[in-house]
Amino acid sequence: MAKSRIVGIGALNIDRIFTVGRISAGGETYVEAAGSFPGGSAANTIYGLGKLGISTGFCGAVADDDNGRILLDDFVCVGTDTSHVVIKRGQESGSTFCMTDGKERTLYVMSGANGKLSFEDVDTDYLDNSEWLHLSSFVDDAQFIVSQNIVKKLPGHVKLSFSPGALYVERGLAELNSIFKRTEILFLNQAEIEQLTKRSFDEGARICLEAGCKFIVVTFSGGIYIENNLYIAYICGGGRAIWITPGSIEVKPVVDSTGAGDAFAAGYLFGKLSGKTGLTCGRYGHIAAALTLRFCGARLGLPSEEELIKHYSSFYPDSASKS
Repeated sequence: MAKSRIVGIGALNIDRIFTVGRISAGGETYVEAAGSFPGGSAANTIYGLGKLGISTGFCGAVADDDNGRILLDDFVCVGTDTSHVVIKRGQESGSTFCMTDGKERTLYVMSGANGKLSFEDVDTDYLDNSEWLHLSSFVDDAQFIVSQNIVKKLPGHVKLSFSPGALYVERGLAELNSIFKRTEILFLNQAEIEQLTKRSFDEGARICLEAGCKFIVVTFSGGIYIENNLYIAYICGGGRAIWITPGSIEVKPVVDSTGAGDAFAAGYLFGKLSGKTGLTCGRYGHIAAALTLRFCGARLGLPSEEELIKHYSSFYPDSASKS
């Protein structure tokens, strides 16, 4: 059986992104641009890792439709193994409708074929043969149970990274407990960890560590100032905390923040799989995320390994990329 170093499981969606003048709670606004792009949280991260040269695979579901073929073909472009993505006939592939003004966004999700993924569709031997499993959310309750069962049966040598996103954060700590106990790296943004734990992000990170996660990566949309210092991310675990600064490059203009957290996870995990320090992993994550902000859609700006290393020296000119 071919081995993928990291396998992703999560929803596969076509993102229909509408760039609007402002996010409106009511009334009228205008659309500046619209487009359709391959997406899905874990899928974006796995795509990013594939583009960085990591051997990747994916388990999920698409329909036998044009969007399903687009989703599969996009993976193939970066060498991701799609042989364990199942085809659900008589369905439509999953989709999201995203309204964004560049910084803020509102998402509406249609699960489609994702809502038909069963535990029997997932080849656990394939997962057992990998080094890492990267898990993200589904809309429906049935697939949440599938995710729990997959994690429960995951052998000890396979490490789990987990991006629960807003959908799973809404379920609360108690429901996520069985997954947290097995999680090596938990990825959340500031709003998510504070909603999940009802505490500040740093106190929330401590709570997640106590729940069983080994490392917590918290990203800050737009950055956060602490004692006059600007930080992009906070990483804790292993008895230490690491703060990630934005470096020397300011990202302008920010076109679309869709998938920025997924890109951060890709850069961070690339560093982890490459044996880098936590600081470098976090910086890789920031660079990957920053590059995607310049484009519409979650994947267009994702870097190759060569591009990532080149940008490292630009973002952090006083640091060695081999740290």
